[in-house]
Amino acid sequence: MRPEIVGGMLNTIVDSLTIQQGADMHSIMTEQLVLRPPMAGDFEIYKSFFMDAEASHFYGGPLRVDQAWRVLAAHIGHWHLRSYGIWMIEMKSTGQAIGGCGFVWPEGWPRRELTWWLLPEARGRGLAAEASRSAIRHAHEDYRWTRVETHMNDDNHAARGLVRKLNGVEIAREVFPDGLVRSVYELPCPD
Repeated sequence: MRPEIVGGMLNTIVDSLTIQQGADMHSIMTEQLVLRPPMAGDFEIYKSFFMDAEASHFYGGPLRVDQAWRVLAAHIGHWHLRSYGIWMIEMKSTGQAIGGCGFVWPEGWPRRELTWWLLPEARGRGLAAEASRSAIRHAHEDYRWTRVETHMNDDNHAARGLVRKLNGVEIAREVFPDGLVRSVYELPCPD
């Protein structure tokens, strides 16, 4: 089969899974944002972010187009395997997706963590903080998690700034499965 046909079949499979599992894959509304589960149609934003070397530096990038597609597929699959995952951050006013925010716990990783990413043009407007606060509140109130944490690369100064805005407290330094030493921050439920 030609790759275009396989890709089309995979998109159909992913779209049907989203429809079948829609009750578990829920959305959250904030003042400016809609946090919604990812879908196959989000590939262009994943490609734009993960192929941009500067934007995706702390997220394993830059990635080739096929690798960016695999990240999207993993994020969609995470919802089905763990019953939580990364939401797409969408502007309520325009419907434009600008990034992702949510929880991941890849196999072999010590615990789940909050993570986020934004397209460069969406940064500096408080949107990552708004999305993160909503996700943290959801984890505490709806998932009933007693602890929400994020794992921070030492060189990611922008993310450290966001963790400070979220009142994060460093609780540990750990070596992670990829060999990097990271700070672990606990993120309290916002008021």
